[in-house]
Amino acid sequence: MDLNLTGKVAVVTGGGGSICGEIVKALVGEGVHAAIWDLCLESAERRVKEIDLFYGKSPDKALGKVLTVECNVLNKKNVDRALENTLKRFGTVDILINGAGGSKKEATTSPELEFFDIDPGSLNDVMKLNYLSAVIPSQAVGRIFAKRKSGVIINISSIAGLQPLTRAIAYSNGKAATNNFTQWLAVHMAKNFSSKIRVNAIAPGFILTEQNRFLLIDEKTQKYTERGKQIINFVPMKRLGNPNEIVGAALWLVSDRATFVTGAVVPVDGGFTAFSGV
Repeated sequence: MDLNLTGKVAVVTGGGGSICGEIVKALVGEGVHAAIWDLCLESAERRVKEIDLFYGKSPDKALGKVLTVECNVLNKKNVDRALENTLKRFGTVDILINGAGGSKKEATTSPELEFFDIDPGSLNDVMKLNYLSAVIPSQAVGRIFAKRKSGVIINISSIAGLQPLTRAIAYSNGKAATNNFTQWLAVHMAKNFSSKIRVNAIAPGFILTEQNRFLLIDEKTQKYTERGKQIINFVPMKRLGNPNEIVGAALWLVSDRATFVTGAVVPVDGGFTAFSGV
């Protein structure tokens, strides 16, 4: 299926990570030029090497080019500078994928940390990481879309924003805010600027990444840990997802195959959000 993406330019925040790294790889394969904005430049550059290695066997394929930019997406000046560097290289931006986010143990309940003892500053840090990380880049790149009257924004949210995950209070709250922001911005851009500016979110379920691998899979036995078993019991497909299984939804949403889709939050979760537990 030709998605007609060749020559477009995408900014992908957090593109050095597992999920957004797979999205960048797929976009490059469709001929999209991609700017990876990541707090860790080393991760972004490692991702580029992996992409080069992956497509090295297909020299005839019309691939997009990749730019890496060190960027703290919570810092407006950083974002403005990253956008300036991207425009110098590629001239414009057609697609924005907000994938930066995360959590930390100081904002998660545990046997060692009761809800009542969580520092509000830690909650605020994780909320910002999962909410303002979508808002600030959308302000910068969205200004281009508003002037040009076209563009696509995808926020990488989480099923935690649809159903709060046990213990992950700030992460769940932040992703819920991202989902709400997605809907708000979709309406704002369509009504005030152009119906050709679309804003959607993808809500991945439990995806096996390098960050959570040994939390969910025992390193020695390669079987599910107790936490992994607990999760699988609530996933109708009875498995964890792979980062590349988010790619199909992303390619669909950025393409002209989704021209009537805006304000949607699309779960890719093996049926987790559809399952009541009974």
